Amino acid sequence: MSAPVTMPIDIAEIWRMLPHRYPFLLIDRVIEFESGKRVLGYKNVSANEAFFQGHFPDKPVMPGVLVIEALAQAGGILTQLTSGRSAAGRLSYLVKIDNAKFSRMVVPGDRLDLEVTIKREIRNMTQYCGTASVDGQQVASADILCAEVKV
Repeated sequence: MSAPVTMPIDIAEIWRMLPHRYPFLLIDRVIEFESGKRVLGYKNVSANEAFFQGHFPDKPVMPGVLVIEALAQAGGILTQLTSGRSAAGRLSYLVKIDNAKFSRMVVPGDRLDLEVTIKREIRNMTQYCGTASVDGQQVASADILCAEVKV
């Protein structure tokens, strides 16, 4: 049995769970967790993000693919917290995205809320259902499949 998880989970603990680093770490904090079920975290979207230099300089918009990646990273944290294992020696790769929908743009100054639930687990793969929102309004959703491999 693993130790209870204390909320919120800050960036230092997220660094221990995920191999991603700037500019590709897309989750800043975890604020809710239900083992084996769901996680809620967020990313503070800053005007200083590197991707805004080219997407688009005069009308900055967070690329939708990065919103989906943020959901996948939240899924990785959900799996790490649920298993109670160290991520050492294993990596989780994004394998498939289904039913991706984008309903609103994400811009500098937004807090991107990331809610991810486990839909099902098969061997070394986990299927997640993710919803991203800003100010309580959904901006994107997708079904995400990730596979864990030993490295």
